[in-house]
Amino acid sequence: MLKQRVITALIAAPTVIAAIFFLPLTAFAAVFLVLAGLGVFEWANLAGIRSTAAKAAYLIGYALLGYLLLNAPSSWPAVLKCVVAFWVLAVVVVLTFPASGQVLIGPVLVPAGYVAFVGAWLALVALLVAGGPWLIVWVLIVVWAADIGAYFAGRQFGRRKLALLVSPGKTWEGAIGGTLLAVLLGSAMGMSVPALQSVAPEPRQWIVGSLIVAIVSVFGDLFESALKRARGVKDSGGLFPGHGGMLDRVDALIAALPCVALAVTGQP
Repeated sequence: MLKQRVITALIAAPTVIAAIFFLPLTAFAAVFLVLAGLGVFEWANLAGIRSTAAKAAYLIGYALLGYLLLNAPSSWPAVLKCVVAFWVLAVVVVLTFPASGQVLIGPVLVPAGYVAFVGAWLALVALLVAGGPWLIVWVLIVVWAADIGAYFAGRQFGRRKLALLVSPGKTWEGAIGGTLLAVLLGSAMGMSVPALQSVAPEPRQWIVGSLIVAIVSVFGDLFESALKRARGVKDSGGLFPGHGGMLDRVDALIAALPCVALAVTGQP
């Protein structure tokens, strides 16, 4: 399992980073809209959308919404605020699970999929415009570090369960280890990459920012775990060997990206 995860990551990560740095804005938006669409398809299954026609309509609606938002940049701040509010509610779901599992039903999840994935995609576009490619890579590094650190710290030191009723395999020791690695790498990158200094010149901004992103990423991961548990599935899909589906790989990112985008665009 670990070998498959490493091989998949070694292929996917450089490809994604190359796209971030070398694609022009329109192509970048189109490519990542398609990639996020894979997650939308998996979300459709979790939301109880079964027929091929219904899934096609759901994906068309997603693509149309993305197109409209791309051509309406004045709406981005308001949309990002709504997306962040959605993730605040997701935190409440995690903290009150399994009682909150009653709200994770089709009529709620169908529109929620648009909020989660269109919101994350829009955050990527907004970050590229407002902060440049290095800022997106910074978010990726912090989230990946939190995930990798939690995996190894949890295996080595994990004793106390973090959220037993949501994800029994996660521990406090793993979450702390992942957060520490995320803060270390995120703050080091923020303070050493010249392109990031124009975004936030103070070291404490990168330390606090890395800490917040790491914590948000944990809740993004836990929310997907609660969603899968409520819907009775183990993985969102089988797209990535050793990693599960697209949603399994980006659950932390889709929560973290809108928060960073909202902060960087200077919105209160």
